[in-house]
Amino acid sequence: MKFSFQTSGTCSSSIDIETAGDTLTSVTFHGGCDGNLKGISKLVANQPIQQIIHQLEGIKCGKKSTSCPDQLARALKGIAH
Repeated sequence: MKFSFQTSGTCSSSIDIETAGDTLTSVTFHGGCDGNLKGISKLVANQPIQQIIHQLEGIKCGKKSTSCPDQLARALKGIAH
């Protein structure tokens, strides 16, 4: 399944996500800190969705109440069973 998530409160503007069953197959962030987000994208590729949510949910960026990893977790929670 492919879908796009519009982020809120982060430098990135959206996240393109691909899943297969309960696994995240790929993720692409648009905007934000390019190198860091490419690294996160590679680390979470082909990982179980619930594991990614558990690891990334609640991460903050500086004084912001969210971050790009937290936004990914929120997007995945919206599709997790």
